Amino acid sequence: MPALQLHPDRLFPPDPATRQVARELYHSVRDLPILSPHGHVDPRWLAEDTPFTDPTSLLISPDHYVTRLLHASGVPLDELGVGAGAPLDEGAARKAWRTFCERWPVFRGTPVQYWFTVELAEIFGIHDRPDAANADILFDRITDALSTPEFRPRALFRRFGIEVLATTDDPADDLWSHRALRDDPGWDGRVIPTFRPDRYLEPGAAGWPAAVAALGAAADTDTGDYRGFLAALRRRRRDFAAHGATSADHSHADVATDPLDEPVAAEIFTRALRRAASEEEATALRRHLLFEMAAMSAEDGLVMTLHPGILRNHHGPTHERFGPDTGHDIPTGIELTRALRPLLERFGTAAGFHLVVFTTDETVFSRQLAPLAGFYPSVYIGAPWWFLDAPDAIGRWRSAVTETAGFSRTSGFIDDTRAFCSIPARHDMSRRLDAAHLADLVVRHRLAEDEAADTLRALVADNPRTVFKL
Repeated sequence: MPALQLHPDRLFPPDPATRQVARELYHSVRDLPILSPHGHVDPRWLAEDTPFTDPTSLLISPDHYVTRLLHASGVPLDELGVGAGAPLDEGAARKAWRTFCERWPVFRGTPVQYWFTVELAEIFGIHDRPDAANADILFDRITDALSTPEFRPRALFRRFGIEVLATTDDPADDLWSHRALRDDPGWDGRVIPTFRPDRYLEPGAAGWPAAVAALGAAADTDTGDYRGFLAALRRRRRDFAAHGATSADHSHADVATDPLDEPVAAEIFTRALRRAASEEEATALRRHLLFEMAAMSAEDGLVMTLHPGILRNHHGPTHERFGPDTGHDIPTGIELTRALRPLLERFGTAAGFHLVVFTTDETVFSRQLAPLAGFYPSVYIGAPWWFLDAPDAIGRWRSAVTETAGFSRTSGFIDDTRAFCSIPARHDMSRRLDAAHLADLVVRHRLAEDEAADTLRALVADNPRTVFKL
């Protein structure tokens, strides 16, 4: 039976001398705790500590990296448990797992194959390559393991060496799971919410008036006018901070931040509530509100993170049937220099203000993002995410940004995942790739070995603590 490929020197340079330096650097940080300041794991898993039921609901259904490629190869999303709201029954879960194993070759050359190989081998002790013949055997082995105490969510959290795990939460969320964890005397992990107000900043969206009302109810504040709306956002931000949040996360089509005069913003807000605002007015208000979010971050200290340049829900029928975040959000180009100038003119040098900018547009790494971070003390370069959190793309990113902004202006790795078991594999991948990059600088005599070791430890431990105020 073919074995999974899991070489101890994976991702290291092929040159023997450089590989040896990379190996030594990597081993110096291999066992450091995981800091995950941006992700999408459901906090209820840890609050309730309910055993995972099967490999499909744990490893396939929540991971849009997996489901989107299976969908591209002809597998309907409903057969994979996407959008189901609950785990598939045993028969359907087994069928989905068989499909995944049969189609293992579609993941060749992708980070999905890399992460999944590490998960199977290092978490479940499985070293056989998935295929049609062993699908049921693997399903049963993983299911049996998940029924034991060692594989419950909290046990895995500790086993993975996670020191901090940030979730992503709606401003109207009651944060019950976070309170439950905070107040549980038997829990010593750190799981913190992240304030994600996107749907409240999009006045042109169909559900925006209802969202504004829900925000008002959650904040116990009248959101019928513009000032009340801002007051509700401020109150919920305070609530999130009280539950441990350190950042606010934003993802829109662009990052234009042109402010409006308050009377103009208030008038557009009122018109948008009545569904009477034009598309241009709604866009102008959204850009103004993003500026307001920066003002609030400068006030309350929540780190502002931006994930722009994604066309959400690219396939309307899939969104209508399965909802958002189901694998068909597609990157677009982005402009940062002019778009962020109003925000940075006002807050770019403000004490305590942190702005972390992520993008899937590789063309702006060295041309816009690195120069911005190389001047403004508030700006940090977010790690490669989404379609770029892959070995070659991470290498291109590191080379593109470091020569202009250095290592200290980068965020540290973020896993940005709903796939809980992939977290250690993703962070380990990042550590290996940074070790490889630094080793190359050492053998080219651009860095001393002690400088490379200090830098790698900073990338793993110091940068994320500083940038995300952990």
